[in-house]
Amino acid sequence: MCHVPQRAHRGATAGSPPNGRSAVLSSTMRAAQLAEDFPVVTAYSDALAAARLLAEHRLPGIVVTDESGKPFAVLPASQVVRFIVPKYVQEDPSLAGVLSESMADRAADKLGGKKVRDVLPDHLANVPWAHADDTIIEVAAVMARLRSPLIAVVKDNKLVGVITASRLLDAALNT
Repeated sequence: MCHVPQRAHRGATAGSPPNGRSAVLSSTMRAAQLAEDFPVVTAYSDALAAARLLAEHRLPGIVVTDESGKPFAVLPASQVVRFIVPKYVQEDPSLAGVLSESMADRAADKLGGKKVRDVLPDHLANVPWAHADDTIIEVAAVMARLRSPLIAVVKDNKLVGVITASRLLDAALNT
């Protein structure tokens, strides 16, 4: 059974604008101020349902939680694409042009019966996360180092929201 879409809820932050955005990326801006509501799945959620959630909402990735709701991984949409494309086509993209459409239609079948944990990339098995009071520079450093499309924001071991790379860039470019 798939536990989607749960949502991480961003807590109210004293002094932040009602929409949660700040026009200035300052040294006092904290992760909680940029965190947004975001769907989450568990490691035991159905992989095909998670892929559909990524596609329908055009998400760059999704936070994966353990049974207690604590984030432990990120599943990037690009990893799901990689999982459904045959390895021999990844190694030689010119072969993609000779695949029939029926074979392409069957690509999603590769996700059938799989759990989210089965498609998680090894390099993101430990979730990139930030404390709610971390600075945006700290969040950016983790995101860049781990090449993650999003960062889970945690307060008191509870997921309060997510910061996507595009949200972080928006804040940085509107300084």
